[in-house]
Amino acid sequence: MAKICDHTSVGMFVWRDDKLLLIIRAKPPFGTSVPAGHVDDHGSFEDAARDELREEVGLTATKLELLAEYRKENKCRRDDGSWHYWKMYRVEATGEVSRSLDETKGYIWASRSEIKELAVKTERYLRNEISEDDWKSSPGLEPVMYEWFKQLKII
Repeated sequence: MAKICDHTSVGMFVWRDDKLLLIIRAKPPFGTSVPAGHVDDHGSFEDAARDELREEVGLTATKLELLAEYRKENKCRRDDGSWHYWKMYRVEATGEVSRSLDETKGYIWASRSEIKELAVKTERYLRNEISEDDWKSSPGLEPVMYEWFKQLKII
């Protein structure tokens, strides 16, 4: 039985040497994204940010700085998952990346120019110029992250 969406999500921006940590999602919604997840039973948004960062990439958050919060219309794989109230954090973290083999297909440390290349691919996908199969095997930015990256002036 599928989980019911709680409509609350967090995203974590971890920068190192002017590169942003991005994961390639193994499950829908497919795309390249900052580590992110639902608040669910984690308690607070901040607790969810710490827990999801550890679950998805094995890092320990040492500092969270709220960058933005907003409701976005975006689908997830959960029942009734058509929108989310997001809180996005800039995170200082310790440890070495150890990605979740269940949640991710891989990770990259992306420069702004590499992020822009992923954004161009997303724009092509949103114009239906990239098939679902091609997107799944080699995605650009997850569409909701594309919106966030524009809003946060990363792209």
